[in-house]
Amino acid sequence: MLTGALIKTTLVDYPGKVACTWFLTGCSLRCPYCYNGDPVFGRLPPDSACTEKDVFEHLEKRRNVLSGFVISGGEPLIHKEIPSIIKKAKNSGYKVKLDTNGMHPDALEALFENAETSPDFIAVDIKTSPERYNLLGYAAQSGRAQKNLERTMKQCKRLGSGHYEIRTVLVPPLVKKQDIQNTAKLLPSDASWRFAPFIPGNCLEPAYNDIIPYTDDEMNALVLYAQTFIKDSLLR
Repeated sequence: MLTGALIKTTLVDYPGKVACTWFLTGCSLRCPYCYNGDPVFGRLPPDSACTEKDVFEHLEKRRNVLSGFVISGGEPLIHKEIPSIIKKAKNSGYKVKLDTNGMHPDALEALFENAETSPDFIAVDIKTSPERYNLLGYAAQSGRAQKNLERTMKQCKRLGSGHYEIRTVLVPPLVKKQDIQNTAKLLPSDASWRFAPFIPGNCLEPAYNDIIPYTDDEMNALVLYAQTFIKDSLLR
C-alpha cells in the first residue's frame, strides 16, 4: 500500500493553482544533501502516513477549494500504482503535477501513452552534471544518467513551455559553473529553470551539515550564468 505525507493545502507546489501535495515514501537516489530522510526510507510516523484512500477522501472534501494535485516524493515513478492514481485524480477533475528525479523515463513515457494518465505539469529535479550522479547513490553505468535525463526532457517538451520546470538546489560541492553549463545542454531553450538555496541541517549525509552554503552574491552569479543558456532561470 502506498503511503506518504500529505500537505493538505499549498500555494507554492503547483504554479498558479491551489493544490495538495502527497509526498510518497521511497526514492531511487540517495542525495547527500536530502533533508527528507524519513520519507526516503519509509520511516513516516503512523499519524502522518496517508494512504491513497486518505488522499482521495481529502480531494473529495476539498473539491471546491483545490484544483491541483501534486504527486511528489521521494520518487513517485518507482511505484507501479502511479498511472491509476493520476487517472483517478484527473477523472475527479483535478490537474495533476508530477515531481520526478528524471531517472525513470520508461515509467514517464508509459504515462504519456494514455491521455488519462498523462500529467498536466512536470517538475524535474536535476541535481548536478549527469556524469556526477554517482555522488547521488546512482551506480548505473557511465552515461546512463544523461540518457535518462535526455529522455525525460523529451517527454516534458510534449507538455510545452509553461507546463514543466527544472529544479536545481545550489549545493556548493555539487553545483558549480561547469555543472550549470553541463546541465543546460540537456534542457530545451524554452525551459523554466528554478534554483533553490542549499540549507544545511538534517542532511542524509551528516558531513553535508557542515558545508557552508553559497552567499546571495554567489547564488545570483550562478543564476545569471544559467541565464546565458536558459533565459527563464530564476532563484527562488
